[in-house]
Amino acid sequence: MKVKQTLHIQWMILRDMPEVLDIEAASFSVPWDEGDFRQHLRQRNCIGMVAEQDERVVGYMVYELNKTTIHVLNFAVAQECRRRGIGTSMVDKLKGKLSSQRRNRLVVNVNEKAVETQVFFRECGFRAVAILRDYAEDGSTAYTMAYWLRGMAIPETED
Repeated sequence: MKVKQTLHIQWMILRDMPEVLDIEAASFSVPWDEGDFRQHLRQRNCIGMVAEQDERVVGYMVYELNKTTIHVLNFAVAQECRRRGIGTSMVDKLKGKLSSQRRNRLVVNVNEKAVETQVFFRECGFRAVAILRDYAEDGSTAYTMAYWLRGMAIPETED
């Protein structure tokens, strides 16, 4: 009998950084380095969280709290742990932070080359709302994908 492992999503702390950097390097062609993470996490409106299973970091996210949106800046799951519901649990954690009175939308920019990531966010209820030309350092395009709290009207403008 296989025992289901418990997933904990909690604040990212300094001790998590080596595992986060390993996942980052394996997930992106132009990965953030430790300085990039520190620079973002020093900002008052940025938050880092990790997904832990068996005391091991298996995923992470860095997001920015804006006036009406939560903007996901960085999001990854360890390659060997994908397709096990970890990413979906992390997105669900973000959805739980939405409110009709304040932040009612999640936004993420996904490189056009990251088709699996686009499909993942689409399956989580996101939809493409904008095209960002020359988004990445290599000149590639990205799509802004957004998720709105149920019952909220889709706004015409970004904040």
